[in-house]
Amino acid sequence: MGLTAHCCHAACWRLATSPDMIEGMESDSPTVPKRTLTEILFVVFLRIIAVACLWFGIQYWAMLVGYSLHGMARFDLLAPPWKVAAASLAVLFPVASLGLWLTVSWGAVLWTIAAFSQVLMYLVWPEIFGRNTLVPILHGLVAAIYGVFRLSLWLEERRKAERVRIDSP
Repeated sequence: MGLTAHCCHAACWRLATSPDMIEGMESDSPTVPKRTLTEILFVVFLRIIAVACLWFGIQYWAMLVGYSLHGMARFDLLAPPWKVAAASLAVLFPVASLGLWLTVSWGAVLWTIAAFSQVLMYLVWPEIFGRNTLVPILHGLVAAIYGVFRLSLWLEERRKAERVRIDSP
């Protein structure tokens, strides 16, 4: 039975996927709406931030395992505040990166938690973590651009909804 059934399925598959059969078929799936320029740019922006988050995560992991900084910042050599911060960010940034790349909402939430953690580290507790003004400025810039994109997308959706209501009978 196995060989006969296999041959029958293969013959059916060849018939179903022949160019003549495919040309005569209509698509069962609904048409996919075209993305607006704002939506495309937003996805590109999220993916750029995802790559940056992955880089941050790799840097934290390299530090914790002793690959970077000549092994001076290995996990076992760090002070307790650095252990908590570095271990948390080594997990948060790569997971946020995945979420941002997939453009799911939890990616932005995790990025916000990680970015806020770094801002607190460098602005609130500089005596523990050192002073770094560039990282908080860049996180603020990314948050502002994200806010502008979200506002722009919301306004686009609102305009689309108004067009539907005005043109509807």
